Amino acid sequence: VFTEDAAFVQKDILIEDGVFTEQAGGQTIDAAGCYAIPGLVDIHFHGCVGYDFCDGTHEAITAIARYQAKNGVTAICPATMTLPEPMLETVCRAAASWKPGPDCAALVGINMEGPFVSLEKCGAQNPAYIHAPDADMFRRLQQASGGLICLVTLAPNVEGAGDFIREMHKEVCISLGHTAADYDCAVEAMKMGAHHVTHLYNAMNPFVHRAPGLIGAAMDDPECMVELISDGYHIHPSAIRATFRMFGPDRVILISDSMRAAGMPDGTYELGGQEVTVGDRKAVLGDGTLAGSATNLYGCMCKAVEFGIPLGQAVKAATVNPARSIGIYDRVGSVAPGKEADILLVTDHLELKKVI
Repeated sequence: VFTEDAAFVQKDILIEDGVFTEQAGGQTIDAAGCYAIPGLVDIHFHGCVGYDFCDGTHEAITAIARYQAKNGVTAICPATMTLPEPMLETVCRAAASWKPGPDCAALVGINMEGPFVSLEKCGAQNPAYIHAPDADMFRRLQQASGGLICLVTLAPNVEGAGDFIREMHKEVCISLGHTAADYDCAVEAMKMGAHHVTHLYNAMNPFVHRAPGLIGAAMDDPECMVELISDGYHIHPSAIRATFRMFGPDRVILISDSMRAAGMPDGTYELGGQEVTVGDRKAVLGDGTLAGSATNLYGCMCKAVEFGIPLGQAVKAATVNPARSIGIYDRVGSVAPGKEADILLVTDHLELKKVI
């Protein structure tokens, strides 16, 4: 059993009324020979099985939540894209009124990835809908979501970013990303209260010895947590290993950043109003820009292990760390009394045997 300090110990797990407990009776499951790990928590992905969170429908959310639960991701915080405010409001209202079925992952939040990004590092975000950081706009969308927005991406080098961070950092986790910010700009943003980075390395300046940029600033801020897409395409395995060494096992958050093509065959799909081509599980725009992944978080966690990350660290980065980063670790993310009983039974080869 995976423990909260990222070790594995031989023990029994007791569940009663849907939560982990210290005493229980009834049905017994013999999981001898398996690893028992917490249900995974994906705080940054867009869609799967042909649906996108920004479809803004209960049908889409249900399909996404079912697929994720089936694949070991039991708590989800799907991401929006850079879209006009009325479209974002529709997405938020759909999420606020959605009711999960028994086979669905829990919708624990919304990740507002756009539209407060920079033009020069927009990546797969639609440049037509980029908007200056706007606290009033954010609060309107937060009200429409019923308070579900727990992450918002912001480019700290655009006009109005500093005012937004100062005003909003106690109301929502502010993540720095889709930005060409230099080291000093990023450090200032972190001093104001932004302690999270959106998909480290992607859509930002590289880490250079005389210009460490956002990556260096994040490394120097002990409070900062960083997202990492370990699908095998976005980041080289050596850089993934280096990231865990630089930031340590407590500050790295594995994400999938998956789009509609996850769980689907290769082909042509859509993301944020732009056409995406998927071949051999790699998703790109027409100009070759990476456009999210086609791999779910469980697959990304397995890739991290394949690339040399110790199993305990990889599991922690897909469970404990994301739950901590958005303030839900009291509910999910570990096998501990009182928490929601989300658990995965996996073999020593990381084959997913059962989702509870």
